[in-house]
Amino acid sequence: MFPTSVKEVQRLGWDYIDIIFFTGDAFVDHPSFGTACIARYLQKFGYRIAIVPQPNWRDDLRDFRKLGAPRLYFAVNSGAMDSMVNHYTASKRLRHDDAYTPDGRAGQRPDRAVSVYTRILKNLYPQVPVVIGGVEASLRRLTHYDYWDDCLMPSILVDCGADWLCYGMGEKPMLELTRAIESGRNLRQIETIPQLAFFRRGRARTGEGSLVLHSFERCKADKRCFAENFHEIETHANMLHPQTIIEPVAGGYVQVNPPYPPATTEEMDSYWDLPFTKLPHPRYAGKRIPAYDMIKDSIITHRGCFGGCNFCTIAAHQGKFIQSRSHGSILREVRQLAAMPQFHGNISDLGAPTANMYGMHGKDLAKCEICRRRSCLFPAACANLNRDHSDLLKLYREVDSVKGIRHSYVGSGIRYDLFLTPDGFVDGSSKEYLRELMLRHTSGRMKVAPEHTEDKVLGYMGKPSFRYFERLRTEFDKINAEEGRHTELVPYFISSHPGCTRADMARLASNPCLRGIWMEQVQDFTPTPMTTSSVMFWTGLDPRTMKPVFVERDQKAKKAQKNFFFIK
Repeated sequence: MFPTSVKEVQRLGWDYIDIIFFTGDAFVDHPSFGTACIARYLQKFGYRIAIVPQPNWRDDLRDFRKLGAPRLYFAVNSGAMDSMVNHYTASKRLRHDDAYTPDGRAGQRPDRAVSVYTRILKNLYPQVPVVIGGVEASLRRLTHYDYWDDCLMPSILVDCGADWLCYGMGEKPMLELTRAIESGRNLRQIETIPQLAFFRRGRARTGEGSLVLHSFERCKADKRCFAENFHEIETHANMLHPQTIIEPVAGGYVQVNPPYPPATTEEMDSYWDLPFTKLPHPRYAGKRIPAYDMIKDSIITHRGCFGGCNFCTIAAHQGKFIQSRSHGSILREVRQLAAMPQFHGNISDLGAPTANMYGMHGKDLAKCEICRRRSCLFPAACANLNRDHSDLLKLYREVDSVKGIRHSYVGSGIRYDLFLTPDGFVDGSSKEYLRELMLRHTSGRMKVAPEHTEDKVLGYMGKPSFRYFERLRTEFDKINAEEGRHTELVPYFISSHPGCTRADMARLASNPCLRGIWMEQVQDFTPTPMTTSSVMFWTGLDPRTMKPVFVERDQKAKKAQKNFFFIK
């Protein structure tokens, strides 16, 4: 287990620490938590890692001083969630609990935790590099709309003073950066490492491989410039070979280097074959961490999502291209889980951001190399996309055959437009997949996310027509009847998304396809950084077309939209 205190460091006999992580979460040594993933990966290459979870930023800063300065750098993240989303509801009310804190206690991390931690460290140890990463930093790497202060903000690099920002899934860039710092490479050399961002004073060196955006100052003065910037950013974020992005700001510029290529299956396996304990740190003995309870019996099968929903940040952080583990790697983890004394035989979730994208990719990869589509499914499924579910079905059956496994549930989301069209099933594996999903991998309730019923609103969301859900319900009810089952279909919906009016919500509430379904899964739209939907919310423009979009901003009117979900 990684040390988190001076006594734990002393017990290991260490006379130095290479890297000290500061994180807004309690520390859980599980691959569902980014701090554990990066710490374990760097440890594999011989680096000594210590973790300071949820440091107190309000006292004499003893938590920031207790381990001293690391040999190489500090690594900072807010935790598995953006700290502002973690703290506030869509109506900007303060939440009263925190699933990533022992016993769910609120108030154990600051607002904008990455910036707060970084400023403290730079003040205490000005000569030690600080590297920021994780969701909060990744989604704020360039100019972004901040819903909580209702304004545009520059890159988090400008705000917090960090030396480097590692965006996305960070194993490869963090290892390369660590080696570069250790070997004393100069700034020019480090600045070429993929998947890093940094802020520099003066003018940027640009060339054919550079995309120069409008400055932060122009974006703040003209919302149209911000929308144009985001259109370019999102397009490049979904390309296999994007350009280097340069954004002028504050008398200098932020540079975002292109990412590493998507991880191969062998690389993905190497990330999961690390010696995770799968347990919270011993310091939390006798305490419950709610987020750990939710994921302790889960298995992650892949990373990435090519759905391209406009309100979602998954592709911006994990990438559009699916990176899958091998069956062997997954089965090794399943066997290890089954052998753990606290495991009771039920895998709570065998999946990923979109569970049924496992192993999916283009039929002709050469077409993917030059593709500029943001979504492989919207406005219609790409003809080059292989949507066969046979390999996933094989994996499910292999997992279920492992001794000690009673059930393997799919708790994460699925895309039903991967196996259905409005007219029926996509291919021979599609009906078999839906049937097996319902009968063997759903614990009484199958959750899906149509998000809305009105095609106009769905277009702004980047979601398929509601006719796909209508077909799903037809096939779902048919399988229930054939099997004598009472599995429930639970749809998720979003209110107050840009483009959605009260009349749209009224039509949703009265849609005949939703009769007999308990409408409890409701979410008021929250604009989060680096999403198309948040850009629409701030600018009133669709950045894909630059045409005006209706946006409901009044909190009472937003509440009224949400209340339509409960009209009977």
